[in-house]
Amino acid sequence: MERFTFDSKFKTVLFGLMGLGVLCLAITFFTDDELHTRFWSNFLHNSVFFTGIAFISTFIMAAFITAWAGWYTVIKRIWEAYALFLIPGLILMAIVVIGLWGGFHHLYHWADAEAVAEDRILLGKKGFLNKGWYTFGTLIIVGIWIFFATKLRQLSLREDENQGMNFAVHRQMRVYAAAFLPIAGFSSAAIIWQWIMSIDAHWYSTLFAWYTGASWFVSAMTLTIITLIFLKGQGYFQKVTPEHLRDLGKYTFAFSIFWTYLWFSQYMLIWYGNVGEETIYFRERLDNYPVLFFGNLILNFVLPFFILIREDNIRKNGTMMFASIFVFFGHWWDFFLMIKPGVWHTAQETLAHHGAEGDHGAADAGHHAAATFEMGFTIPGFLEVGTMLGFLALFLFFVFRNLEKAPLDAVNDPYYGESLQHHA
Repeated sequence: MERFTFDSKFKTVLFGLMGLGVLCLAITFFTDDELHTRFWSNFLHNSVFFTGIAFISTFIMAAFITAWAGWYTVIKRIWEAYALFLIPGLILMAIVVIGLWGGFHHLYHWADAEAVAEDRILLGKKGFLNKGWYTFGTLIIVGIWIFFATKLRQLSLREDENQGMNFAVHRQMRVYAAAFLPIAGFSSAAIIWQWIMSIDAHWYSTLFAWYTGASWFVSAMTLTIITLIFLKGQGYFQKVTPEHLRDLGKYTFAFSIFWTYLWFSQYMLIWYGNVGEETIYFRERLDNYPVLFFGNLILNFVLPFFILIREDNIRKNGTMMFASIFVFFGHWWDFFLMIKPGVWHTAQETLAHHGAEGDHGAADAGHHAAATFEMGFTIPGFLEVGTMLGFLALFLFFVFRNLEKAPLDAVNDPYYGESLQHHA
């Protein structure tokens, strides 16, 4: 059975990128405002983004197991390794939780007791938007995700220990996978409302959980394509055929369209309803962040639509690598757009409320003038990109370490033969 060797060359590159990420975070921290708004928003952005990819990878495996799918079996070790990043993901989010209780950051307006006392809307939401719910929601929900991710991984590895196929073990996997799907649906909505939607605490959208889930899904698919093409170039995953990569490309295309459908539905319904507490979210981003707003559509709809709609493009590794890199970056950009405007607004409100003076003083409270350019908020800067590369390197380091611990071929999976003969 084929095994992956995590050699020193890979490790050196990834350690170098992790070092770049730490350096960028350090520079951001020491050149930031007094609340360290840019530092903490960058940390939250990347923690949620990569933890979400791990979560959605678990969801993808559970969905395919429940559907009795077989085509993905030769690549499932990738998703098993992705899913296990939930463990460091929980640690990353625990740092955000510690910062919340310690007053080290001001990412969430609802965390300021004085501000809540003076705000009728926040008072009405404090039963859900509070430090306790955020803390236990994060620990319990991500802990449940970790349980299912590790259980599916353990059962998958138990199949390897058997002589020949063991349908009893696979039936156990099916039970856990089916149980996880509804839990994943409800829990991911609850926690993403806390982690991201509550940054704009006066705003809400019933489509937000679907929207972020679709963004995570496309991110996971594009990162899978990038990882597989790279590892195949290194001599691994030789049983992965162009037909498997074609299916990954089709999923990327399909869910890019689904993401666009959700983007449009959310925007159109809020525009049509014209309710002030809803429209403020898009009004702020249209007026003050047009590059982010329209760049989001170009990267995540226009680019994948016109590249991936052609059948021959999906079969070309070079084209798929190019498209996947840009679409992966596009969905990182999407989370940047979800997070940064609200964090900036909260920082200004906090500084003004507590009588801060200077460049971010009370005169600017609650307003982000269209003419104001703030690097790291108006658009991502080099520090944001460097931080993302550091988190990506951490993610891949953890993935490669787990790939090394098990055979790449799940030969005792009942659907392994079907996967080898897959024709898209």
